[in-house]
Amino acid sequence: MIEAIELTKRHGRGTAARTAVDRLTFTVRPGTVTGFLGPNGAGKSTTLRLVLGLNDPTAGSVTVDGRPFRGRPRGLRHVGALLDAGDVHGGRTGRAHLRALARSNRIPLRRVDEVLEEVGLGRAAGRRIGSYSLGMKQRLGIAGALLGDPPVLLFDEPLNGLDPEGVLWVRGLFRRLAAEGRTVFVSSHMMAEMEHTADRLVVIGRGRLLADESLTAFAARAGRAAVTIRAAEPDRLAAVLTAAGATVRPAPDESLVVTGLDAARIGELALDQRLLLHALTARGASLEEAFMELTADTTEYLAHLAGEPR
Repeated sequence: MIEAIELTKRHGRGTAARTAVDRLTFTVRPGTVTGFLGPNGAGKSTTLRLVLGLNDPTAGSVTVDGRPFRGRPRGLRHVGALLDAGDVHGGRTGRAHLRALARSNRIPLRRVDEVLEEVGLGRAAGRRIGSYSLGMKQRLGIAGALLGDPPVLLFDEPLNGLDPEGVLWVRGLFRRLAAEGRTVFVSSHMMAEMEHTADRLVVIGRGRLLADESLTAFAARAGRAAVTIRAAEPDRLAAVLTAAGATVRPAPDESLVVTGLDAARIGELALDQRLLLHALTARGASLEEAFMELTADTTEYLAHLAGEPR
């Protein structure tokens, strides 16, 4: 379990001081996959570094299974982490990299080949890391996180560079690790992927906690479900639906997006008024819409919300 209490990190002093993490309090429990979301510059990477003891908090505390992680010997047996897949020695082979980690953490060397096979790098173990693709480096980073068979795992943007098969594999891996009772904390900017991966979400903006709740509860923040309509007479239909209490807005593709009435009632009203419908599609609120609404006032770099990686 990971527990942060009033966790705070400030950089600099005086008037130049900047607060990267601002009194964060949250708990990441075992047996679930917890997604860690936030706009660019929200403080996600700083928070993960605080969890791992790579940075000291200015105030507050964060513990792993009741203790600060920095005080644990042979850390990979307690927490496995992937922070930056590119932060490896390109001249080493994948096997040599993991063997060095194993020795420094007193992990049996047989684990090296076991995790290489598990992540699909068995055949590439003897190649230099500098020749690996980004996706292969991500797999190697995941192998390093799994090396000590730890109860707590942290992953920062683990899906970058992975092909569709790799994404499916990672999704299944996280589910399996959580089912084994481990604590799995995944930082990602890929909202759609979190819908398929996470059970709970911790969302921050400008270093502050915005949400700590189940995936279902978070998605419900996007408000009522909407219905998308294509009609022969959209202006007339919009007037009819507005009179019936709906909210209607035009979409760029000339369809209408309607909230406040369900698809069945919209169909009935169109039939009563002899209005021809070409398409009528109900859709639920998406995780991305909920995220956009919740973080709208905390986003520093708007390009991120258009799909740019952080």
